[in-house]
Amino acid sequence: MKQRTTVRLLALMVIFMSMPLAAKVSGLPDFTELVEKAAPAVVNIRVTQFGNSNPQSADRTGRQRGENHPEIPEFFRRYFDIPDGDGQTPRQPDRIGAGSGFIYSPDGYILTNHHVIEDADEIIVRMADRHEFVAKLIGSDEASDIAVLKIDADEPLPYLRMGESESLKAGQWVAAIGSPFNFEQSVTAGIVSAKGRSNRAQQYVPFIQSDVAINRGNSGGPLLNMDGEVVGINSWILSSSGGYIGLSFSIPVEVAASTAKQLRETGKVERGLLGVVVGAVTREMAEALDLERPVGALVNDVTEDGSADRAGIAPGDVILEFNGQEIETWNDLPPLVGANPPGTEATVLVSRNGKEKTFDVTLDALEGDDAEALAGSDHGSQRSNLLGLAVTTISAERRRELGDPEGGVVITDIESDEAWRAGLRPGDVILMINNRTVANMDDFTTLVEGIEPDRAVALRIWRNGTANFIAYTPRAQEEE
Repeated sequence: MKQRTTVRLLALMVIFMSMPLAAKVSGLPDFTELVEKAAPAVVNIRVTQFGNSNPQSADRTGRQRGENHPEIPEFFRRYFDIPDGDGQTPRQPDRIGAGSGFIYSPDGYILTNHHVIEDADEIIVRMADRHEFVAKLIGSDEASDIAVLKIDADEPLPYLRMGESESLKAGQWVAAIGSPFNFEQSVTAGIVSAKGRSNRAQQYVPFIQSDVAINRGNSGGPLLNMDGEVVGINSWILSSSGGYIGLSFSIPVEVAASTAKQLRETGKVERGLLGVVVGAVTREMAEALDLERPVGALVNDVTEDGSADRAGIAPGDVILEFNGQEIETWNDLPPLVGANPPGTEATVLVSRNGKEKTFDVTLDALEGDDAEALAGSDHGSQRSNLLGLAVTTISAERRRELGDPEGGVVITDIESDEAWRAGLRPGDVILMINNRTVANMDDFTTLVEGIEPDRAVALRIWRNGTANFIAYTPRAQEEE
């Protein structure tokens, strides 16, 4: 019996030793020392946008609304703007807001979010020890959501050291200190979820995503690594309810530091401009453009005589690298370009017709651009082709209405379900087919005849004043 028991134990040991080992899990970190060192430099920010009831506003009499009209019931005077008989503007309440920030130099410079102090008439900074200061706004940049404040104290102030976000990895512990819902010096912690996230409002910022609990009032506070260094500035959350649901986003410290430096030196932020309109590379687009996989930023259009245009980059090129840094998706490109000032010389690696080419560019200054147009005609159209598109030539009058696209034929009808699902619509102007220019109907006919059935095709189209690419796989029609 004893021998059997021994045999069983040996068998169990063999089985246990042959089992795969689970990933090593270390103990949970202790944040107490980090918080003790970092918290004194984290500040609460209260902002006030004055109504005309403030002593600094036009109405300094202190009178209530409608005070000169005693015949009007008090209820109406309280809730409706009743002008006074002497022409004085009725009193309006002040607007109060709050957020977080942190001191990053001992002489009192503070970093926070642009949206925390936007349109503020007065900014009050409260330290962890309850000392309060009236802050001066040094500069603010909406595109990066960064603002720099300055307070004056009689002695050096506690401050946080800047770390680096580039070395952050998914799964790494981080902590946040701030004032959610005005609860000052609140500490939350979590891990880095991902890097390089995009936001349309700040397309030049590659956000750090974490699951650190961030709520209203945390904005502008620091995201800290385990060494107590700032790796990001908490900026926004993704939520259907307005509260934290596990998706928090922070501005990388490198972006914040660069922005702060320019704001302090010049009062504004300058960004480089490549002069391209880019879009995503889909699986079908990659096939049509002879790419091994769907990566890079597809050039839908280039600014005439802009940086890319001068260098030779053209619509249909797929940007794979900018200054040696890989472009996995189109969202990767704007932050890399915007991080460089105008006049920067850079190299751009593109794929053109399946072959890689390198271009040297000199970045312009970032500017805005806007345009719009409409289209539509059915005269002299061509139908029943492999693309499943009915197209026609563009008259001079119609071309002016379209916004003067260069060349092209206009789609009048769509017979292909694949083309419709891909996003093509009547009124779109086809400018290129598989990176070959469509100048007229003859070009269109020739290029369509050379298309292989069941192989993805990429069309460069003009719509509402802008050009972009749409790819789909046309199917060969079965003969009846």
